[in-house]
Amino acid sequence: MFNFQSPLIQRIGRIFNALAILVIIGLLARPLEVPAWSVIRVGKTEINLEDIESAMGQGLIIGVLGGFRAILADFLWIRCNIIWERRDHVKLDSIIHLVTAIDPRPEYFWTNASRMIAYDVPNWRILEEGGYDKVSEIRQQAINLEQAEQAFELIEKALIFHPNKVNFYLEKAQIYLNRLKDDANSAKCFLLASQQEGAPFYAARIYAELLRKQGLNAEAYEYLKSLYIDLPDDPYAQKGVILQRIRELETTLETPITDRFRL
Repeated sequence: MFNFQSPLIQRIGRIFNALAILVIIGLLARPLEVPAWSVIRVGKTEINLEDIESAMGQGLIIGVLGGFRAILADFLWIRCNIIWERRDHVKLDSIIHLVTAIDPRPEYFWTNASRMIAYDVPNWRILEEGGYDKVSEIRQQAINLEQAEQAFELIEKALIFHPNKVNFYLEKAQIYLNRLKDDANSAKCFLLASQQEGAPFYAARIYAELLRKQGLNAEAYEYLKSLYIDLPDDPYAQKGVILQRIRELETTLETPITDRFRL
């Protein structure tokens, strides 16, 4: 005769209860599964977030996935890297939006996706149109700007989920600087980055250097003097480098000795 109070019987009972619940959930989700899977199944020309939202609705996807969000997002990120290796920028854009919609929590997704969009995709598109020797400078600049704007949109969306995160301001600043050669907007982003909690010391130094690069020496001089006073005595702050740049600017600006910065 069975002892229903034994740990083994109780454990088996819990297992059967769990299986029963999973079966019921599966039956309830079946009407949703078919249209959703028809969108994301292998062989679909393009994984498109709008298609999935129309099939199930993004909120329902998150609700159904629950704790499996991170697993699915990681799986799709692997798929994203495969698409990246194939240089398929159309599919890349769709799967990036899908991954970040499913699980917006990892900063890694946002950061690396913005870099793919801003740096890699322009190269692919220019090569598709004949290469750097054949594509005009004007056309190259247009492609770079178009992709950079897409990357900026992604970064702005990332900031909704990760408010005031300094890394995203730095990414935007570097895209302006390295891809678009836009010193003015890059300087604004480096300044904004330097004002965030946990900002690296170099953000402020780069901002001042970009002011100098634009010929705004007086502005750079005033900023560096204020920066030097506020910085802690930390080796990473490189106060000696800042002081050297202050002296260089005093020479450039022909600042009278009586008006020069004093420690």
